[in-house]
Amino acid sequence: MYSNKGYRDDRIAEPRYIETDPNGRYARVGDILGKGAMKTVYKAIDEVHGTEVAWSQVKLNDAFRKPEDLERLYLEVHLLSTLKHQSIMRFYTSWIDVNNKTFNFITEMFTSGTLREYRKKYKHIGLRAIKSWARQILQGLVYLHEHDPPVIHRDLKCDNIFVNGHLGQVKIGDLGLAAILHGSQPAHSVIGTPEFMAPELYEEEYNELVDVYSFGMCVLEMLTSDYPYSECTNPAQIYKKVTSGKLPAAFFRIEDTEAQKFIGKCLIAAAERPSAKELLHDPFLLSNDESSMAKIGIQKPFLNYSELEKLQLSDDLPMTKMSITGKLNSQDDTIFLKVKISEKDDTPVDVAIEMVKELEITDLEPSDIARMIEGEISVLLPNWRNSNCPDSCHTSSYNDDKDNEDPQHHFHSISSCSSSLESIIGSVNRVDDLLNGYHWLHGMSPLSLPPTTIATCEVCKCE
Repeated sequence: MYSNKGYRDDRIAEPRYIETDPNGRYARVGDILGKGAMKTVYKAIDEVHGTEVAWSQVKLNDAFRKPEDLERLYLEVHLLSTLKHQSIMRFYTSWIDVNNKTFNFITEMFTSGTLREYRKKYKHIGLRAIKSWARQILQGLVYLHEHDPPVIHRDLKCDNIFVNGHLGQVKIGDLGLAAILHGSQPAHSVIGTPEFMAPELYEEEYNELVDVYSFGMCVLEMLTSDYPYSECTNPAQIYKKVTSGKLPAAFFRIEDTEAQKFIGKCLIAAAERPSAKELLHDPFLLSNDESSMAKIGIQKPFLNYSELEKLQLSDDLPMTKMSITGKLNSQDDTIFLKVKISEKDDTPVDVAIEMVKELEITDLEPSDIARMIEGEISVLLPNWRNSNCPDSCHTSSYNDDKDNEDPQHHFHSISSCSSSLESIIGSVNRVDDLLNGYHWLHGMSPLSLPPTTIATCEVCKCE
């Protein structure tokens, strides 16, 4: 986005509100979520809760052309306002805009559209997810059918089931064709979508079990991604097959036999068809589908203990061209160490790190050991930092003789030429962190050296 001054303006433009509800709580923006024969659904914002909602709008002039359409609209809004269930689309408010001649109502917004759109977008959905969707839809149907008075949806299909894909949640919506049963009287109107209409609907005498039939067709579409009776070219062919008891061709393409049996229960004659509540407790939906999970397998954690053991952590630590040899003096319980250091590549810090790692020292920090090494060499070889003797090496050893000729220190120099060993004490803090991580990852229990440990440092050039 660029301003009229020619430079880039990174500020995000506020969405322009097209209109608001009479109370100013809901504001409609221009984004269209869906469009049907009677209504257009827009995206809107609830400024009280800060949540996005769906704003459905109907032009009253269009609705008044058919009185039954307006009646259907009012029925949907009235029903939604009285129904409260986790598997039913949630209703918030409605009003008529006299000036613009529109009827408006606010419902919850679904992030992933209809179940049919969602299934077409994601073609490889597992049986476990489909069972979850089926249970949620049945829970909504049980609520409708046990409502007082009972409610029949009459137009249940994947186009009227809405999805929140990030939650794995589906809800029943579009109750515009719903019928309210009074007492035990059956419904009579022939209404719905032919591919999902039960045979008894055409006989104009039916009850809530027509929704169970439609539900079976929904599960069929979920499993196959095919519209029922897609092999037919017109409603007359569908009517002929439905009334003669012929199942859709897609039914015979279902690979899972248990799923096929479950759908078959929904599509049998009304006298034998189970209720939504009975289907909710069907063994097919109660199973955990462990066989399909076994094919996928359990996902491994990012790193487990055995994998950590295989890591080449030493590659991440500074490596020094150093060798350590030693022997134990059992008489006075001391350890004699001989350390050989490369003059070009090694520093006291590098040597200290290697000693801590190889000897599992816990009572001294690498920085302390590095200072000790540097101090010992400096005492023995005052000019070792500035000397440049590429072909020579220097050895320092401990003298056990009490008649040591050098009273200043218990180390004495065997060679007269010093190395150009370079110290990088500034990196010690980082090294300490690495070492702490090293011990933790490998599950070590480092052992401290005895307090009488004695070391011999031999400084040489290691090619």
